[in-house]
Amino acid sequence: MVRTGAPVFVKIEDYKDILDVLDLIKDKLAEAKRTLADLNELKNDEDAELELWSSTLNEIENKLDDIDRSLFEPESTY
Repeated sequence: MVRTGAPVFVKIEDYKDILDVLDLIKDKLAEAKRTLADLNELKNDEDAELELWSSTLNEIENKLDDIDRSLFEPESTY
């Protein structure tokens, strides 16, 4: 598209329609940004919860290993 610097004439009704469409697009963009922020927050919450579960499972595994070791290792005699 080449711009010549010449004025462009648009009907007032068309201009108002264009402004309405632009406002609608801006609203949808803001809504999409809010939705993305909400999803990001949910993802962060989920990641934190999964990390907690993983940590808890590791603690349980370590305790089971300790129990297993103490049950099956021979006692040292002096």
